[in-house]
Amino acid sequence: MTDAERKVWALLRSAFPEWRFRRQVPFHQYIADFASHRARLVLEIDGGQHGEASDAPRTAIIEANGYRVLRFWNNEVLTNIEGVTGRLAAVLNERSPPPNPPPSRGRASQTSTP
Repeated sequence: MTDAERKVWALLRSAFPEWRFRRQVPFHQYIADFASHRARLVLEIDGGQHGEASDAPRTAIIEANGYRVLRFWNNEVLTNIEGVTGRLAAVLNERSPPPNPPPSRGRASQTSTP
């Protein structure tokens, strides 16, 4: 992972744990940097080798699977993590809220009757 990816991973784990982001998520022949299946959201952290035209096929495949793609430049992550956090929070707020955890599967307490 790059320094920017490590910083985003720490952010996702600390600020947005309920969305359960995963690293290095496969989408056909592509690997997304981060994805939340609950939010149907993919995060890509891009360096200088990326560009809109070269990333278009990758984005199209991910979006065809029902996910939104959100991109941040490495430099943006490293110098403006507050802005990244705000933009990510705004996008997540647009998504349906994360589901409640399933009820525990433990046995219900039983009371004895005399």
